[in-house]
Amino acid sequence: MDGIIFDVDGTLWDSTNSVAEAWNQAIAEHSDLDVRIDGPMLKNLFGKTMDEIYHAVFPTLSKEEQQKLGDICFEYENKLLETKPGILYEGVRETLLRLSQSTRIFIVSNCQCGYIEVFLKTTGLKAAVQDHLCFGETQTSKGMTIRTLMERRKLRDVVYVGDTQGDYEACLEAGIPFIFASYGFGNVPAAEVRISRISELLELFLLL
Repeated sequence: MDGIIFDVDGTLWDSTNSVAEAWNQAIAEHSDLDVRIDGPMLKNLFGKTMDEIYHAVFPTLSKEEQQKLGDICFEYENKLLETKPGILYEGVRETLLRLSQSTRIFIVSNCQCGYIEVFLKTTGLKAAVQDHLCFGETQTSKGMTIRTLMERRKLRDVVYVGDTQGDYEACLEAGIPFIFASYGFGNVPAAEVRISRISELLELFLLL
Protein backbone atom coordinates (compact mmCIF):
# COMPACT_ATOMS: atom_id res chain seq x y z
CA MET A 1 0.00 0.00 0.00
CA ASP A 2 1.29 3.47 -0.98
CA GLY A 3 -0.40 5.34 1.83
CA ILE A 4 -3.48 6.39 3.78
CA ILE A 5 -5.32 9.65 3.06
CA PHE A 6 -7.32 11.20 5.89
CA ASP A 7 -10.15 13.68 6.11
CA VAL A 8 -9.82 16.18 8.98
CA ASP A 9 -13.15 17.34 10.46
CA GLY A 10 -15.09 14.51 12.06
CA THR A 11 -12.23 12.11 11.37
CA LEU A 12 -9.17 13.49 13.14
CA TRP A 13 -10.62 16.27 15.28
CA ASP A 14 -13.73 18.29 16.17
CA SER A 15 -13.21 22.04 15.77
CA THR A 16 -16.88 23.03 15.55
CA ASN A 17 -17.03 25.12 18.73
CA SER A 18 -14.01 27.25 17.83
CA VAL A 19 -15.13 27.59 14.21
CA ALA A 20 -18.61 28.70 15.30
CA GLU A 21 -17.08 31.32 17.59
CA ALA A 22 -14.88 32.65 14.81
CA TRP A 23 -17.69 32.78 12.26
CA ASN A 24 -20.09 34.52 14.62
CA GLN A 25 -17.49 37.18 15.35
CA ALA A 26 -16.75 37.70 11.66
CA ILE A 27 -20.44 37.91 10.73
CA ALA A 28 -21.14 40.41 13.53
CA GLU A 29 -18.19 42.61 12.57
CA HIS A 30 -18.54 42.52 8.78
CA SER A 31 -22.26 42.22 8.03
CA ASP A 32 -25.76 43.14 9.17
CA LEU A 33 -26.99 39.55 8.86
CA ASP A 34 -29.05 38.04 11.67
CA VAL A 35 -27.20 34.73 11.46
CA ARG A 36 -25.95 32.67 14.35
CA ILE A 37 -23.67 29.65 13.83
CA ASP A 38 -23.42 26.77 16.30
CA GLY A 39 -21.62 23.45 16.55
CA PRO A 40 -24.48 21.16 15.46
CA MET A 41 -25.07 23.33 12.37
CA LEU A 42 -21.41 23.09 11.43
CA LYS A 43 -21.37 19.32 11.82
CA ASN A 44 -23.94 19.18 9.02
CA LEU A 45 -21.88 21.54 6.86
CA PHE A 46 -18.36 20.20 7.36
CA GLY A 47 -17.30 18.09 4.42
CA LYS A 48 -18.98 20.35 1.89
CA THR A 49 -16.93 22.62 -0.35
CA MET A 50 -16.36 26.21 0.68
CA ASP A 51 -18.80 27.64 -1.86
CA GLU A 52 -21.50 25.18 -0.76
CA ILE A 53 -21.03 26.32 2.84
CA TYR A 54 -21.23 29.97 1.81
CA HIS A 55 -24.56 29.35 0.09
CA ALA A 56 -25.97 27.38 3.03
CA VAL A 57 -25.03 29.98 5.65
CA PHE A 58 -25.66 33.17 3.64
CA PRO A 59 -28.53 32.25 1.25
CA THR A 60 -29.82 35.84 1.00
CA LEU A 61 -26.51 37.22 -0.28
CA SER A 62 -25.35 37.30 -3.87
CA LYS A 63 -22.63 34.86 -4.87
CA GLU A 64 -20.07 37.65 -4.80
CA GLU A 65 -21.20 38.78 -1.34
CA GLN A 66 -21.18 35.19 -0.09
CA GLN A 67 -17.62 34.77 -1.29
CA LYS A 68 -16.45 38.00 0.33
CA LEU A 69 -18.02 37.34 3.74
CA GLY A 70 -17.18 33.64 3.68
CA ASP A 71 -13.53 34.36 3.01
CA ILE A 72 -13.46 36.70 6.00
CA CYS A 73 -15.05 34.01 8.17
CA PHE A 74 -12.38 31.52 7.14
CA GLU A 75 -9.65 34.07 7.93
CA TYR A 76 -11.10 34.52 11.42
CA GLU A 77 -11.37 30.74 11.73
CA ASN A 78 -7.73 30.05 10.90
CA LYS A 79 -6.58 32.76 13.30
CA LEU A 80 -8.72 31.60 16.25
CA LEU A 81 -7.75 27.96 15.79
CA GLU A 82 -4.15 28.96 16.48
CA THR A 83 -5.11 29.61 20.11
CA LYS A 84 -8.31 27.55 20.40
CA PRO A 85 -7.62 24.44 18.31
CA GLY A 86 -10.05 21.63 17.72
CA ILE A 87 -10.18 18.58 19.96
CA LEU A 88 -8.41 15.48 18.67
CA TYR A 89 -10.46 12.30 18.81
CA GLU A 90 -9.19 9.67 21.22
CA GLY A 91 -6.19 7.81 19.86
CA VAL A 92 -5.57 10.05 16.84
CA ARG A 93 -2.10 11.22 17.82
CA GLU A 94 -0.82 7.77 18.75
CA THR A 95 -2.40 6.09 15.74
CA LEU A 96 -1.06 8.54 13.14
CA LEU A 97 2.42 8.54 14.64
CA ARG A 98 2.54 4.75 14.65
CA LEU A 99 1.06 4.38 11.17
CA SER A 100 3.55 6.91 9.81
CA GLN A 101 6.38 4.58 10.79
CA SER A 102 5.29 2.00 8.22
CA THR A 103 3.22 3.86 5.61
CA ARG A 104 2.87 7.36 4.21
CA ILE A 105 0.14 9.56 5.68
CA PHE A 106 -1.69 12.27 3.71
CA ILE A 107 -4.64 14.63 4.23
CA VAL A 108 -7.27 15.80 1.74
CA SER A 109 -10.05 18.12 2.89
CA ASN A 110 -12.66 20.43 1.41
CA CYS A 111 -11.35 23.19 3.67
CA GLN A 112 -9.75 26.57 2.97
CA CYS A 113 -6.05 27.23 2.53
CA GLY A 114 -4.23 27.35 5.85
CA TYR A 115 -6.64 25.11 7.77
CA ILE A 116 -4.67 21.88 7.47
CA GLU A 117 -1.50 23.77 8.31
CA VAL A 118 -3.11 25.05 11.53
CA PHE A 119 -4.29 21.53 12.34
CA LEU A 120 -0.78 20.11 11.91
CA LYS A 121 0.85 22.94 13.86
CA THR A 122 -1.49 22.91 16.86
CA THR A 123 -1.62 19.11 17.15
CA GLY A 124 2.09 18.51 16.68
CA LEU A 125 1.40 16.02 13.87
CA LYS A 126 3.30 17.78 11.10
CA ALA A 127 6.07 15.18 11.10
CA ALA A 128 3.58 12.35 10.63
CA VAL A 129 1.92 13.78 7.49
CA GLN A 130 3.90 13.78 4.25
CA ASP A 131 1.60 15.96 2.15
CA HIS A 132 -1.85 17.51 2.04
CA LEU A 133 -4.24 19.21 -0.36
CA CYS A 134 -7.52 21.09 0.01
CA PHE A 135 -10.39 22.62 -1.93
CA GLY A 136 -8.97 26.08 -1.30
CA GLU A 137 -5.98 25.11 -3.45
CA THR A 138 -7.66 23.05 -6.18
CA GLN A 139 -11.20 24.51 -6.43
CA THR A 140 -12.33 21.05 -7.56
CA SER A 141 -14.47 18.27 -6.15
CA LYS A 142 -12.99 16.23 -3.33
CA GLY A 143 -12.64 13.24 -5.62
CA MET A 144 -10.61 15.31 -8.06
CA THR A 145 -8.53 16.77 -5.23
CA ILE A 146 -7.72 13.24 -4.09
CA ARG A 147 -6.67 12.33 -7.63
CA THR A 148 -4.51 15.45 -7.87
CA LEU A 149 -2.68 14.50 -4.69
CA MET A 150 -2.28 10.93 -5.92
CA GLU A 151 -0.79 12.11 -9.19
CA ARG A 152 1.50 14.57 -7.44
CA ARG A 153 2.84 11.91 -5.09
CA LYS A 154 2.63 9.03 -7.60
CA LEU A 155 0.20 7.08 -5.41
CA ARG A 156 -1.61 4.07 -6.83
CA ASP A 157 -2.65 1.90 -3.89
CA VAL A 158 -4.25 4.11 -1.22
CA VAL A 159 -7.33 4.22 0.99
CA TYR A 160 -9.26 7.22 2.27
CA VAL A 161 -10.55 7.54 5.83
CA GLY A 162 -13.52 9.89 6.25
CA ASP A 163 -16.80 10.35 8.06
CA THR A 164 -19.43 11.62 5.59
CA GLN A 165 -21.43 10.55 2.58
CA GLY A 166 -19.50 13.17 0.63
CA ASP A 167 -16.25 11.42 1.54
CA TYR A 168 -17.68 8.13 0.31
CA GLU A 169 -18.79 9.67 -2.99
CA ALA A 170 -15.37 11.32 -3.39
CA CYS A 171 -13.74 7.90 -3.10
CA LEU A 172 -16.07 6.52 -5.76
CA GLU A 173 -15.07 9.40 -8.01
CA ALA A 174 -11.38 8.89 -7.27
CA GLY A 175 -11.62 5.11 -7.64
CA ILE A 176 -10.13 4.24 -4.26
CA PRO A 177 -11.37 2.28 -1.19
CA PHE A 178 -13.19 4.12 1.60
CA ILE A 179 -13.03 3.52 5.34
CA PHE A 180 -15.91 5.05 7.29
CA ALA A 181 -15.08 6.69 10.63
CA SER A 182 -18.44 6.05 12.26
CA TYR A 183 -17.57 8.15 15.32
CA GLY A 184 -17.59 11.33 13.20
CA PHE A 185 -20.22 13.73 11.91
CA GLY A 186 -21.98 11.76 9.17
CA ASN A 187 -23.63 8.50 8.21
CA VAL A 188 -22.62 6.31 5.29
CA PRO A 189 -24.99 3.34 4.98
CA ALA A 190 -23.18 1.85 1.99
CA ALA A 191 -19.73 1.82 3.60
CA GLU A 192 -18.25 -1.67 3.54
CA VAL A 193 -15.41 -0.99 5.97
CA ARG A 194 -16.13 0.86 9.22
CA ILE A 195 -14.17 1.84 12.29
CA SER A 196 -15.68 2.98 15.58
CA ARG A 197 -12.37 4.41 16.83
CA ILE A 198 -9.31 5.44 14.88
CA SER A 199 -7.01 2.98 16.65
CA GLU A 200 -8.75 0.18 14.75
CA LEU A 201 -6.65 1.23 11.74
CA LEU A 202 -3.66 -0.29 13.52
CA GLU A 203 -5.40 -3.65 13.42
CA LEU A 204 -6.27 -3.21 9.75
CA PHE A 205 -2.84 -2.13 8.55
CA LEU A 206 -0.24 -3.25 11.06
CA LEU A 207 -1.44 -6.45 12.63
CA LEU A 208 -2.61 -8.45 9.58
